[in-house]
Amino acid sequence: MTDHQTDQDKGAGTTGVDVPPDHLAISPASKFHDAEKLARGIGIRFKGETRTNIDEYCISEGWVRVQAGKSLDRRGQPLTIKLSGPVEAWYEDLGDNPPVAKKDD
Repeated sequence: MTDHQTDQDKGAGTTGVDVPPDHLAISPASKFHDAEKLARGIGIRFKGETRTNIDEYCISEGWVRVQAGKSLDRRGQPLTIKLSGPVEAWYEDLGDNPPVAKKDD
């Protein structure tokens, strides 16, 4: 995949200004980090359960990264593990029924 593809090209179900991107990370070192979008608040549902401990997600590929305990890598960054399953994302600042980004089946 190239950086020039849209969310729809990558397989995200819903697209638009009020729908989070297909791939987003909280780490400023990641090319998928976007502080402006993170500041709005992102809600994540993974395997049908709302999660608050997600470090990175990809809707089209169906995975999330979460911290693996308190372990750190050699650069002092938290170690993460990749979990596979259906991922849904939405902006929390849009109220009770925001548009949800999810993979079309």
